[in-house]
Amino acid sequence: MKRFCFLVAVVLLLSCSGQARSDKITKESITSQGKKRAYYLFVPGTVKSSAPLLITLHGSGRNGLSLVEKWKDLAAKEGIIVAGPDAQDPQTWKTPVDGPDLLRDLVEELKSKYPVNPRRVYLFGHSAGAVFALGLSMFESRYFAATAIHAGAWRDAQGFAAMDYAKRKIPLALVVGDRDPFFPAAAVIATGNGLKAKGFDVAVTIIKGHDHNYYDSAGKINQELWSFLKKCELTEDPAYEQYQFQKQ
Repeated sequence: MKRFCFLVAVVLLLSCSGQARSDKITKESITSQGKKRAYYLFVPGTVKSSAPLLITLHGSGRNGLSLVEKWKDLAAKEGIIVAGPDAQDPQTWKTPVDGPDLLRDLVEELKSKYPVNPRRVYLFGHSAGAVFALGLSMFESRYFAATAIHAGAWRDAQGFAAMDYAKRKIPLALVVGDRDPFFPAAAVIATGNGLKAKGFDVAVTIIKGHDHNYYDSAGKINQELWSFLKKCELTEDPAYEQYQFQKQ
């Protein structure tokens, strides 16, 4: 009887653990470049071996939770591990303090703890995070499998010059509303055209009647972007490029 009770207790414990794992976003931390950095993590109970990993980059004035919670339902359904770090300054993402090294350290940390498929690590960014994701995609084109953004674009020659760093034509999906006051559709289309001219696989979607508010339409936007991302996979093991950036 004691042995039976013990087995029941173990089963119940595992069951509760699995339930918590499938419906809870946790706040975690990692040390990168000698500094403790916060991030939010969702590991659904549906995760199996060789799971995709999505790194999210939040918009100005937000934190990592703001995007992870919007991806949570789809991640649970599709078995996606989602991690959203906080920018050092909530208003903006900067190189080198927020990446690429921070994101590399985060990805490698998660790979050591969970069954992440190293060839299926993706980026998603909104607004300020979207602009940062575009640049990171060029710098680390052989590390991330693909990138998706909402409401972001390059606005000057310096932004477009980042394409010269890409050693792989990383696939990208760009989404914006035709009423976005911060990133006009024309700017996003121009960014997409610039990438296409360099041989990148780019999908540009303009949503009619949609403005800058990602959060109210996140469900539909995420579904469309995931349909693009999930088809992308590195053809060889990821390669990380190490840079020497001038600190800002």
